[in-house]
Amino acid sequence: MIRHIVMWRLRGDSAAERAAGRAQVKHAFESLRGRIPGLLSLEVGLDISGVDYACDVVLVTDFDGPSALAAYASHPEHLRVRAELGDLRVARHQVDYPLGD
Repeated sequence: MIRHIVMWRLRGDSAAERAAGRAQVKHAFESLRGRIPGLLSLEVGLDISGVDYACDVVLVTDFDGPSALAAYASHPEHLRVRAELGDLRVARHQVDYPLGD
């Protein structure tokens, strides 16, 4: 199993704009549940700390293996979400690692 974690810092000049962006990202990624082969779990977390160095959104997904994660990158539903979110992000961080032995 592979865990895929992505964190974003979002664009926005006001707290309200960033809150709307966070909600949009959460909704968009949650729409992928049940649509991606090999995607075993998906969780979207929205930052509540408010510290200036925090990311706004974290996506934690588990895939049944490296090939499922690779297929996810070019899956039409994932590409739809990426297009929907456009240039909403200003920074992106990612970590992928195997779970278990």
